[in-house]
Amino acid sequence: METRLTSVIAGFIPLLDSAVLVAAKEIGFAEREGIALKLVRESSWANIRDRIAVGHFDVSHMLAPMPIAASLNLTSLSVPMLAPMVLGLGGNAITVSSTLWMEMADQGADQNGDPASTGSALARVIRARGEARGSSIRFGVVHPFSGHAYELRYWLAAAGIDPDRHVEITVLAPQLMADALTAGHLDGYCVGEPWNSAAVVAKTGRIVTCKQSIWPNSPEKVLGVTRKWALANPEVLAALMRAMSAAADWCSDPNNANHLTEILTGPQYLACTPSICRPALCGEMRFDLTAAQTIPDFLTFSGGETAAPMPAHGRWFYEQMVRWRQAEFSDDQVEEVSSIFSPSLYRAALGLGEKAAEGSIRLFDTP
Repeated sequence: METRLTSVIAGFIPLLDSAVLVAAKEIGFAEREGIALKLVRESSWANIRDRIAVGHFDVSHMLAPMPIAASLNLTSLSVPMLAPMVLGLGGNAITVSSTLWMEMADQGADQNGDPASTGSALARVIRARGEARGSSIRFGVVHPFSGHAYELRYWLAAAGIDPDRHVEITVLAPQLMADALTAGHLDGYCVGEPWNSAAVVAKTGRIVTCKQSIWPNSPEKVLGVTRKWALANPEVLAALMRAMSAAADWCSDPNNANHLTEILTGPQYLACTPSICRPALCGEMRFDLTAAQTIPDFLTFSGGETAAPMPAHGRWFYEQMVRWRQAEFSDDQVEEVSSIFSPSLYRAALGLGEKAAEGSIRLFDTP
């Protein structure tokens, strides 16, 4: 007798860190858990937010801060949400135009992407430009409530650059970033792979630093789900997380990198060439075309303990929302954020037992 599968519809954005969802479907991990996983590619994070809010999606590949913003009623079509599983660590970079990079290099920017050095060099460029002609620098991010926005702002502020006065920050879909840089609409951007490598391969941009250097081993995307759906479908959610944990382990195996690249570059997923998809999956990043840098943990996937969310991570995102005047601080909201990033559902689904101790958060400019 044929086993009946439970349908789950998941939205995703064409980025390398959608790999866990893609592998869960394509390699069969979801089916083994009794789930018929349907993936729907979307063009923007705003569409992801809106479609999960109105019930078009059951779950979604989601920016880690988005469930917080939705739950705290900071964005349109807000609904209470959870982030019960981390889908990947790292994977972002900050890329600037070749022209801006030459100015930064003249100001002593580190070739290997040290964030303190590159940030200080950019600050000197901004001062020089202001004295010479008063021209502004425009950066792109994928969403106001995103790791990209907070990493970019943190990097800028640490260098003495006010993100709201000294530069302009605009929102653009990830897959459009490299083209916008080429067209001169952006001077730089913070985005997930492979859209940094796209500018490098096109010889129009240069990576100046990356998420792993700014905030090592930090969450980038999560499994986003409304509280309503999670409460109504606890067994389905648990089965899905087990499937995705197995898929994450498969994605993290270097022996599977070629197969994963082949799947992700397909027209229904990222629709890009292997030359821009493979580097981050293999930890061999090119900041420019002169030489590769080995950064094995540039983008990492792993199931088990690694995929369990940490309340401290959620609180850091909330702190940035307060810092940049997107939210008003309250103790009740801190408690709510901690519950959004609670690891309890994930740990129960995988039978991991008692909650592990939280690790510390260290950014590049903290001792």
